[in-house]
Amino acid sequence: MKQNDSPLSTLEPGTVQREQLRARLLDIAGTALVAVLALWTAWSALGVVRGGADAWIYCGVASVLLMTVLLLRWTGPASRREARGTRRRNAPGVVPAEDTANVPIH
Repeated sequence: MKQNDSPLSTLEPGTVQREQLRARLLDIAGTALVAVLALWTAWSALGVVRGGADAWIYCGVASVLLMTVLLLRWTGPASRREARGTRRRNAPGVVPAEDTANVPIH
């Protein structure tokens, strides 16, 4: 079997498929982390309402962690785009702002 015939040749370092797989795995892990932190925040908030002894500490820590992860997930894709040297305005179908004056209206 030649090297190009192997089923994993598209996942070698530097290929587009490998970058897409990495991005997808990061997305799944981030979503799971947000879900766990949201449940922890809700559970500890319920403990505060019920009058738990130290529940407000857990609620505060969970809330801070949740907001941090949400902020990182919100800003992460933009920073990865800038690191690659591409910007959203270069996406297909997006007209840059300076070119909007010459675009015919349909």
